[in-house]
Amino acid sequence: MENESTKRVMESLNFQGPDRIPMFDSFWDEFTEKWRKEKSAGKEADICDFYGIDLVFPVPDETFFPTAKAVIGQEGSYLICRDGWGRTVKMRENASFSQTIDTVLRNRNDLDNLSFDPPDLDIRYESFVKTVEKEKKKRCVFSCVGGPFARSSFIRGEADFLIDLAGDIGFAGELVDMVTEHLIAVGLESLRRGNLHDTGIWISDDMGFNDAPMFSPKIFEKIFLPPYKKIVSSFKKAGAKKVILHCDGNVNSLLDMLIEAGIDGINPVEPKAGMDILKLREKYNNKLFYIGGVDNAAVLPSGDKEKIKSHILPIIEAGKNGGIIIGTHSVSPDISVETYDYYYSVVQKYGHYKKG
Repeated sequence: MENESTKRVMESLNFQGPDRIPMFDSFWDEFTEKWRKEKSAGKEADICDFYGIDLVFPVPDETFFPTAKAVIGQEGSYLICRDGWGRTVKMRENASFSQTIDTVLRNRNDLDNLSFDPPDLDIRYESFVKTVEKEKKKRCVFSCVGGPFARSSFIRGEADFLIDLAGDIGFAGELVDMVTEHLIAVGLESLRRGNLHDTGIWISDDMGFNDAPMFSPKIFEKIFLPPYKKIVSSFKKAGAKKVILHCDGNVNSLLDMLIEAGIDGINPVEPKAGMDILKLREKYNNKLFYIGGVDNAAVLPSGDKEKIKSHILPIIEAGKNGGIIIGTHSVSPDISVETYDYYYSVVQKYGHYKKG
């Protein structure tokens, strides 16, 4: 049976007008710890339940080499690990971020000898399926895989891959095609194992700086548009209702091509990166929906209640006929729990829509 959040989210994504504006946010561990302390919440308390988050996207193990993950050494308090992308990384135990020391594809000539672990390995989906089954009881659930730019840069190294795009477009295209086939296979398998066709799948592909994409629109058109068309088409032919792109930064110059590729919606629509959710809604109407739009870089960290209210009320109003799920890029410890509580209270007070 469809839960209220799933109904609400899909109504919004179909531009049908939900009962209230859906909410989506992800919370940094540091913020969650502050929240637990201030709310006297136990370790089992779910912050997404507390704030009524309507949407989640569990991620299967989409890495290229999940069977090769290992700790291979230690330097003081740092672990030296081989991760599932084939990278050698340096990190503290249980840390969220790591430093890349080496990648598996340093030499372009090694591409022909590269092969990935099979996309249908059970170990990729065991945790994913458990999370999907749990979350389906209360939220709208999508699957998620990476995109061809970000995942190609993982295996090659971001700086080297950007150089490839500028200087060896033939090699870059071959690598992207290989990565694309892997991502499609994992995405299709995750849709099947999670039974998520009635919602769909996210593609996570950070390819923007705050002022522009990380490469020219011409590069996107030549190298990435055909793979995007293939990825989206494959997911939709399999029955995925919606395909959503998560991409940080300013990708205004790529949006027409992303719509051409079949992308239905974008996230996080960052104000700090010049992504104005209200202007985009006016420009593209129902061609694209938006998940995000709230400024987590200046407005929310300021704690200024009037500024917060005046910022989010127009977004709530724009979402009354669907097409918008309100949220930030993420909730960091730069935002106080009191401030997020206020933001949440405004959404709850003004975000309910009268139907009929």
